[in-house]
Amino acid sequence: MTSAFPYHLGCPSWSEATWRSTLYPDDTRSGDFLACYAQVFNAVEGNTTFYARPSEQTVARWAEQMPENFRFCAKLPRDISHGGDLCQQLDEVEQFRQLLAPLGARVAPYWLQLPASFGPSRLAELAAFIEQWGDWPLAVEVRHPEFFAKGDAERLLNRLLHERGVERICLDSRALFSCDSQAPAVLHAQAKKPRLPTRPAAFSQNPQLRFIGHPELLANDPFMTPWLDKVAGWIEQGLRPYVFAHTSDNRLAPELARRFHEQLIQRLPGLPELPVLKTEPELEQLGLL
Repeated sequence: MTSAFPYHLGCPSWSEATWRSTLYPDDTRSGDFLACYAQVFNAVEGNTTFYARPSEQTVARWAEQMPENFRFCAKLPRDISHGGDLCQQLDEVEQFRQLLAPLGARVAPYWLQLPASFGPSRLAELAAFIEQWGDWPLAVEVRHPEFFAKGDAERLLNRLLHERGVERICLDSRALFSCDSQAPAVLHAQAKKPRLPTRPAAFSQNPQLRFIGHPELLANDPFMTPWLDKVAGWIEQGLRPYVFAHTSDNRLAPELARRFHEQLIQRLPGLPELPVLKTEPELEQLGLL
């Protein structure tokens, strides 16, 4: 996916082995997944950094494989976001940013995913953290119900983020929760993902959408339609939104992202198609001739 695309599109990760034969060629080595992924998509969620910090060697390898226009939305590690007063974690934040420094501008924005226990009483703490954060792009995901109740807490949160140019990440899990499948992957995803109202926001140049899809691709269309209109409108306004597609086990996440893009082309004629990698080994192709 080239810099000609007016928005960023991707999946939760690039490391799914089940994407061989669909997104990646069958014989793709795991060490080449990122390079292949970056030929199709121009952004990825940095979920991996939420659970564990990568080694310096791993970051160096990422830097070699990520194109300059690629964007890695690195989640702050959970010991920072879930480890008590945010302002007491600033040293850890700086160490984390230094670790990812080889990626340069490709880390944008950083994501601060706050726990559901982080409520209105801690807004002053969040404000102080943002004040000391610096100039790096930042997006925040909240999960406390009061921030979705259209009351004072939500207004204060939105004002805080908007005034400081910090994006509010929108997670839309409606398609996932519309699914009544008893498949373990679906039940696991429904147990982990929050079930909260959607809050489309554009507090910066880069609105952020995480779309958690239904395992049947066509069932996502009614939930995607309003987002297609919203994203197209943002692009026409000169914004550069980010869209990330999930499914319950993420096996079909690339197909869902591709479906989103194909339908967005209908609203924005002239938008280029996503690249398609050859998914059959070259020798097999030659054998067909």
